[in-house]
Amino acid sequence: MSFISDRLYATVGCHPTRCGEFEENGTNPEDYLQKLKDTILSKQDKVVAIGECGLDYDRTQFCSKDVQKKYFEYQLKLTEYFKLPLFLHCRNAADDLYNILSKHSGLEGVVHSFDGTSEEANKFIDLGYYIGLNGCSLKTEENLEVVKALPAEKILFETDCPWCEIRPTHAGYKYIQRENLDFPSVKKEKWKPDHMVKSRNEPCNISISVIS
Repeated sequence: MSFISDRLYATVGCHPTRCGEFEENGTNPEDYLQKLKDTILSKQDKVVAIGECGLDYDRTQFCSKDVQKKYFEYQLKLTEYFKLPLFLHCRNAADDLYNILSKHSGLEGVVHSFDGTSEEANKFIDLGYYIGLNGCSLKTEENLEVVKALPAEKILFETDCPWCEIRPTHAGYKYIQRENLDFPSVKKEKWKPDHMVKSRNEPCNISISVIS
């Protein structure tokens, strides 16, 4: 999509739950990494970060911890080569993610969809990373306390469209003003311009993340 629209940009990388693709069906990991590199080189002006990559220990049924760690670190070769920031995924894996990143000084990026503790956030901030907030960051009162303690200059807001909406059951929902919930939506089969797809988080909801 980013290659055909002047308004859109892309990240390139392998999600932690898909890291098995590096060696799937006899694939040479170096060949897989080269394909990622070639994708970036083909439209270097449109690629703004490496990712989404990182660690996801909540879904190891898709990819083991060891495989995730191996090929996350593999992808750091891309950010070091292209001097691009990292778009990081972290689920129940903050210690291992921090330990890997701390071995590679000078890298930059954002830990997106952050739902960890203040201690974990501060460790990433101390390495120079930003903290990305969306609906998943605002589920509980404990989440809200973590957000309140973050330095404002290290926060980036996101929607993670089409996921991670702020639901009525989330602690952050009570801070949303009524006028920010009034974007019209229709079923995907009846989609039309200036409307959201029903039951789908959309980029226009970025204001809701900020307000919450």
